Amino acid sequence: MASTTEKSESFKPYKLKHNLTGHKHDVSGVKFSDDGHLLASCSADKTARTYSLSSPDAATHNEFHGHESGISDLAFSSDGRLLATASDDRTVRLWDVSTGALIKTLTGHTNYVFCVSFNPQSNMLASGSFDETVRIWDVKSGKCLKVLPAHSDPVTAVNFNLDGSLIVSSSYDGLCRIWDSSTGHCMKTLIDDEHPPVSFVKFSPNGKFILVGTLDNNLRLWNFSTGTFLKTYTGHANSKYCISSTFSVTNGKYIVSGSEDNCVYLWELQSRKIVQKLEGHTDAVLSVSCHPTENMIASGALGNDSTVKIWTQDED
Repeated sequence: MASTTEKSESFKPYKLKHNLTGHKHDVSGVKFSDDGHLLASCSADKTARTYSLSSPDAATHNEFHGHESGISDLAFSSDGRLLATASDDRTVRLWDVSTGALIKTLTGHTNYVFCVSFNPQSNMLASGSFDETVRIWDVKSGKCLKVLPAHSDPVTAVNFNLDGSLIVSSSYDGLCRIWDSSTGHCMKTLIDDEHPPVSFVKFSPNGKFILVGTLDNNLRLWNFSTGTFLKTYTGHANSKYCISSTFSVTNGKYIVSGSEDNCVYLWELQSRKIVQKLEGHTDAVLSVSCHPTENMIASGALGNDSTVKIWTQDED
């Protein structure tokens, strides 16, 4: 299933463990909860799902129905009690993870809501939209605290840093912007010389770097305080879709990304070498997530596949 290229001495290959087939359309997002007990997925089929990782077959734990159009992104609150979903119906919805019940619908965006992220305290939520704004919401009241006139094209990703003081946003306009989450002021704009559309961005776990995906088949690691880019990761295919990438830190440091060639790619963070391509999906892999404590990766793919797959490293 999974081919390994230029294998590092200590690298153990990932193998397919679970193949989850509940969604009826593109799987647009996968996320592990912070405590590692659940995996969540969302889809163009208008639903989100959670899966229990403690059950032998990662059985569906809950389904979340109510959006009127497809869902593009989702996020767990840090305590794992809430799930936020971002939809083409122009809303963000907050759900009770344990019951599947809808708690609040956040309205205000005037076009598709494409991305969503809780701050670490989970009292605030950021969302990005095709209306070119980033909105900051109060989780408890569901009220919009700020509307940031963030970009001049659709916003493709939003993410808080480690202490919640900063938000990074990315857009098809070719920019990444760093915002002060309490004032809404733009602290910094990062721009690449070529400025290809930016399809994804997230802070590194320590909050010092940002990982930036662009629609020219490149992933770059930036030091945002100096505004310089440090490393480029290539070999995957990404020129069309907003594909997520992430950091794997449970067993060495790796970069993990989906790809339009139906694979999940793993690079060694420092050397930038591809250590593995996970093969098994039959359509473009849009979303990846790494388990917080175990050597486990989840991936979700487009409609010809529509599966969520869970991959694990062999135990010693």
